[in-house]
Amino acid sequence: MADKLNAVKGMNDTLPPESARWEWLEGIVREVTSRFAYCNIRTPILEHTALFVRGIGEVTDIVEKEMYSFHDRSDKYGDNDHLTLRPENTAGIVRAAIEHNMLYDGGKRLWAIGPMFRREKPQRGRFRQFHQFDVEALGFAGPDVDAELVLLASSLFKAIGLTDVRLEINSLGQPAERAQHRAQLIAHFEAHADQLDEDARRRLHSNPLRILDTKNPAMKAVVEAAPRLIDFLGAESLAHFEGLKAILDANGVAYTINPRLVRGLDYYNLSVFEFVTDRLGSQGTVCAGGRYDGLFEQLGGKPAPAVGWAMGLERVLDLVKEQGTAVPVPVPDAYAVVPDVAAMPVVLRTLQQLREAGVRVQMHAATADGLGSFKSQFKKADGSGATYALIFGADELARGELTVKALRDGTGAQVARPLADLAGWAATLQSPAPNN
Repeated sequence: MADKLNAVKGMNDTLPPESARWEWLEGIVREVTSRFAYCNIRTPILEHTALFVRGIGEVTDIVEKEMYSFHDRSDKYGDNDHLTLRPENTAGIVRAAIEHNMLYDGGKRLWAIGPMFRREKPQRGRFRQFHQFDVEALGFAGPDVDAELVLLASSLFKAIGLTDVRLEINSLGQPAERAQHRAQLIAHFEAHADQLDEDARRRLHSNPLRILDTKNPAMKAVVEAAPRLIDFLGAESLAHFEGLKAILDANGVAYTINPRLVRGLDYYNLSVFEFVTDRLGSQGTVCAGGRYDGLFEQLGGKPAPAVGWAMGLERVLDLVKEQGTAVPVPVPDAYAVVPDVAAMPVVLRTLQQLREAGVRVQMHAATADGLGSFKSQFKKADGSGATYALIFGADELARGELTVKALRDGTGAQVARPLADLAGWAATLQSPAPNN
């Protein structure tokens, strides 16, 4: 016997009925984004490594430690590229917008959903293959669109039924303002070098802003005493931030200003925000994003403003479970009980007609041992969650009928239905779709 093969560590299978939770969430995502008039975009999982080095930042943890990258072998096609499984989706979406000149006729509101890949230690809410829902508004410069994206996320949480999530916001200003802050930040941390951990010392001159996002409690005091970026913002950056806050206030969206909120990617400017929770331990960020007006030019395109966010679907589903939110699991409307394999042609024809009429039907299928007894089939019918059993007995079929038996109302009531008038009674078997 060959050795058993398992999934790659940190890359998980999603099996029924758990997959129904994913379908439920994805259905809500599609419904909410349609209300905001955002359109779906689908980009490749595999991109040139240079896209992420240039877009995310060469000295970020993602590029330095976490990307799955490899050289595409040279072959008859002449390919010899350095490629990477996407660790995030924004850079690929901007690359697509540049490549296809998507902004030629104005801004675009886009959403995407799919797997991302980062090589890090698997733990709760953090996997090597994980799934993100991204929303990106390209070509819009004002704080009104920043606010629109926050409102979209809030609407999504409301539709999902999540309540234990809070919003934190900040402004990173513009590059010149960050440069002034950066110089003061480096000076502050150099003066307290003995209090920095190894990671902070490594970042001190390459990416000092990320030190503010440390989770090391021993550095809490030195970080809290560090210069605040918001104190370096000019009038235009402050006005943009005030515009965001005014719209959130007008919509009753509660938020906290977190001056240490910096985000982990180099391409952000102006508004940044996170939706966080205390229910998921150290993996408390559920949705995060902000404005990245310089990324188009950074990736070789014409300058264009942009703002977006990403939401980790595993974390959202984990939070749904923690909060005890009920998630509908789809079950068939009816289960076909078939005493005799000779009836299968009539059975399958009838079931196909019912399915075309919108009824969700599961057929009892034969195994190597046959169809099994009436009793075993009814046990399967009950276990399926179906509301009705459809009984294709020999006597019923001889009369051109089948028997519909109620399985869930406690009565076990039975009624004969004519096969010739299927269109007349098919709707009586239907229950509301699970997402309704």
